[in-house]
Amino acid sequence: MAEPAAPQATAATLVRRPRLWLVPTVLTGLLALLLSLLYMGGIVNPNWDLHDLPIALVNDDTGKPPAGQKENLGAQVTTAIATDTGGGKADWRTLTRAQAQDQLDSGKVYGALVVPAGFTNTVTALTTSRATEQPTITVLTNPGKGSLGSSLASQITTKAAHQASRSLGRQLTASAGTRSSPTVRLLLADPVNVVTQVGHPIGTHSGLGLTAFYYTLLLVLAGFMGGNVISNGVDTALGYADNEIGPWHTRRPTVPINRTQTLLLKMTMTAGITLLSSSLVLFACVVVLGMDASHVPLLWIFSFCAALAVGLGVQAINAAFGGIGQLVSMFVFIVLGLPSSGATVPLQAVPGFYRFLSHFEPMRQLSDGVRAILYFDARGDAGLTRSWIMIAVGVALALLFGFAMTGYYDRKGLKRLTPQPA
Repeated sequence: MAEPAAPQATAATLVRRPRLWLVPTVLTGLLALLLSLLYMGGIVNPNWDLHDLPIALVNDDTGKPPAGQKENLGAQVTTAIATDTGGGKADWRTLTRAQAQDQLDSGKVYGALVVPAGFTNTVTALTTSRATEQPTITVLTNPGKGSLGSSLASQITTKAAHQASRSLGRQLTASAGTRSSPTVRLLLADPVNVVTQVGHPIGTHSGLGLTAFYYTLLLVLAGFMGGNVISNGVDTALGYADNEIGPWHTRRPTVPINRTQTLLLKMTMTAGITLLSSSLVLFACVVVLGMDASHVPLLWIFSFCAALAVGLGVQAINAAFGGIGQLVSMFVFIVLGLPSSGATVPLQAVPGFYRFLSHFEPMRQLSDGVRAILYFDARGDAGLTRSWIMIAVGVALALLFGFAMTGYYDRKGLKRLTPQPA
């Protein structure tokens, strides 16, 4: 006689088992805690963490020094700004106007403060009848470095310019004495007009400097999700994983194949499919949505190589770690990558832990290259050269790590599953 079937379990019975709750509860809680700490820790207080934001400082003033002084007023202003640490928030770079423009155009500085030619003559004329215009100091922004980074630089430079204006005002008020009228003394108290201009314009379809970040995120997601989809699809097709769609469940016959050959197959498919996915990302962003991009062929090649590097990394991690590989690769490429990318919050405005991660986290390397292509005329010194180098390093590491681990497993005879008959 056939043995009676075991009674079917119910949710009401199983939900009372503490061990069933343990692993999901611990993992979910840890993930929620880590994600909150990592993401919010990088952006919660950028002004507090801000340190050494690179800003150009230019003195174009060619006027003669006032009587009894060694330097003209432009030199006095820039020297005072450069020597005032201001809590170390700015890294003032004393440059010529041409040098400052070059660093704005290559994304090396987040902004600039420019004292114009004739500044000394315009300021000293305020206490005489020769005054014809109000002296100005120009603040230049760099929206290609991101809206937040450019805004932080603008705040710092504007504050420095107003402090310089008030300092000059005290000198002018003292020299004018009591001869001037209350209206003139009010003007002399803060004599310099601070003008803000765009130092390196970007296109109107550039998301205020954020398209580089979101485009990079798309490339990382294309590589990450594509790599996992390919990995799961190959495992299902070869009979090493179940295929379940809705109420339908199938299990294909297991194909005898070792880990190394499986990884080779997945990486080969990743290269082919990534060519399609990265091309579609470019098509959607540039052609359909009209994103500003002046170097489309280069952006297409870079997009493919960037997404491929991520996809190969995902395959290597999955091959090495098995079932938890997707979680590990999520942390490597996304969880730790987003707050350390420097694409939305400048690296100078995040805690030191994220600056450390930025030296090797993939998203930072890719965002520098995308930003250089989209906003800085694809200049190598704008971050593109380093990005290409890091992509090559990433691909090499993925290949070495992935095949080293699968080779080791194969030599040890660690098969994935016992083959099942057709």
